[in-house]
Amino acid sequence: MIQPVRWQGDRLHLLDQTRLPREEVERACATWEEVALAIRTLVVRGAPAIGVAAAFGVALAAATSRAATFDAFQADLETAIKGLAATRPTAVNLFWALDRVKRVALGESTAPLPALRARLLAEAQAILEEDLAANRALGQHGAVLVPAGARILTHCNAGALATAGYGTALGVVRAAHEQGKVALVWVDETRPVLQGSRLTAWECVRDGIPHRLISDVAAAAVMARSQVDLVITGADRIAANGDTANKIGTYSLAVLARHHGLPFYVAAPCSTIDPTIPSGAGIPIEERDAAEVRRVGSQQTAPDESPVFNPAFDVTPAALIAAIITERGVYRPPYRFS
Repeated sequence: MIQPVRWQGDRLHLLDQTRLPREEVERACATWEEVALAIRTLVVRGAPAIGVAAAFGVALAAATSRAATFDAFQADLETAIKGLAATRPTAVNLFWALDRVKRVALGESTAPLPALRARLLAEAQAILEEDLAANRALGQHGAVLVPAGARILTHCNAGALATAGYGTALGVVRAAHEQGKVALVWVDETRPVLQGSRLTAWECVRDGIPHRLISDVAAAAVMARSQVDLVITGADRIAANGDTANKIGTYSLAVLARHHGLPFYVAAPCSTIDPTIPSGAGIPIEERDAAEVRRVGSQQTAPDESPVFNPAFDVTPAALIAAIITERGVYRPPYRFS
């Protein structure tokens, strides 16, 4: 099984996704600051995986704290939580996981500090295991929606690499593939960081899933040729009304799917649903470095002087989403999560 996030000894080990598909290299993190840097620089990415990594980051902060009192220990944890929370603003799983480990720390205020350190590490491990179980469950729920001989188009990477393992959108694909229902997965490259071509295609090769890589701009063409049966993507945050933030370009695919009469599905664990945000208008959208657009890898493709707009995500309105697949089952519009 692909393990993008794992704990061994006293370190968090992350499969460095910036170096895929050329080489498989792990980065060992010994401090919460190293985890924060790994999240910010896309060594680890994908909403669920970010949440898992952040939880272990707090466990590392606890392990490395030299505080002798609970108040001083709590201050060290708060510094780490704030630093980890500042890494990426859109993926709600990050904040969900940080809130969860923070509640553990506050709830164990009378425990000896060694016991509290162990408790925080156990909570991070529980978050990882729960995400794995959720992905497998939502994969089974989603596979029901996949017809025999399906040709599926997916965007970005919502596979094992974006989670604790197995995947969300690609988890549905995996489950359907295990049932013999997948004829082909169309993998779009997902500019500007190429998570589709670098990561999703790599996962498909690893698992023997039939696939074909296309440039982002080819999606409409394959739909127009009746070569797509459904579109499925992951999500980084789902508002209370079902509006969904996902990798930039997702909204375009939803519009194309509607025009061509294709179902557009979103797959995500319930931790990605943010009931505090009524609609997608309130979802914060991360803007990233202009160099990601001016270059493809190390190759410069635009003048340094050219201004760049580089949002990492867009919001797909709930009205374009045929269903949202979670570990609890399949939600249909109008979306009411409970």
